[in-house]
Amino acid sequence: MRAALSFARADLTDDDGWAEAVSGCTYVLHVASPLGVATGSGRDAYVRPAREGTLRVLSAAVDAGVRRVVMTSAAATTRPPLASGLVSDETRWTDPDDPQFDNYRVSKILAERAAWAFMAGKQTELATVLPGAVFGPVLAADNLGSVRIIGDLVAGRPRFLPRLGFWVVDVRDLADLHVTAMIAPEAAGERFIAAGDFQWMGDIAATLRTGLGPDGRKVPTRRLPTTLVRLLAPLSADLKPLAPLLGRKFALTSEKARRVLGFAPRPVSTTVIDCARSLIAAGGR
Repeated sequence: MRAALSFARADLTDDDGWAEAVSGCTYVLHVASPLGVATGSGRDAYVRPAREGTLRVLSAAVDAGVRRVVMTSAAATTRPPLASGLVSDETRWTDPDDPQFDNYRVSKILAERAAWAFMAGKQTELATVLPGAVFGPVLAADNLGSVRIIGDLVAGRPRFLPRLGFWVVDVRDLADLHVTAMIAPEAAGERFIAAGDFQWMGDIAATLRTGLGPDGRKVPTRRLPTTLVRLLAPLSADLKPLAPLLGRKFALTSEKARRVLGFAPRPVSTTVIDCARSLIAAGGR
């Protein structure tokens, strides 16, 4: 009897193991991208493994005759220039040299561009899913990525809230969308933004304070003026890449994913509270 689940080892920075990993596969979901790169590392430390790793996955999938690859990109790959007034949708391609983007987001932009260029004319199909800020229940308290924002708030950090906002998507809804994009015939050759509602950090903090009961007692409530944050941003490794986003709510639509694939994100309050409770249970606050 064939096992329902098996494992293979492969590395985005190495050619070895990819042929074996995709052998016999009908579909491939490429969800990995470098995130925890050492502070101070240059742009290439993010871009090279993201772009070259993507091409390794795609090359192996094409050689193995995989029917379709679904790649996780980022909603930022559709974001227009600051103050342009334009809406982010799947028809837009972000300029990787726009100074609003940090190295991680540049790596997502260039990796997705490389993916579409490589797959042009190939028999294997490609679809990409472009999530906003991914929150929701965690399996472990390490390598938290964007979920660290929730963990920090529960722990009382930062003491004062900057006016930063996020288009939130629940990790469970994102996983479901990947599966739908994998099997739906109409998803072939398409990009799909995955985002629910927009939330300011202050809104998220308020949800945590009211929804967690005693576990939310440390969540900060005081706001930090945007002008002051902008003055402090150059001095902080965490704030510096976020400075262009202070006080800005970008127009974004996930209408295509809703219409074509039936994407129906759950309420942000549910996502945030479930995320926090899972972090508390895992010891990640």
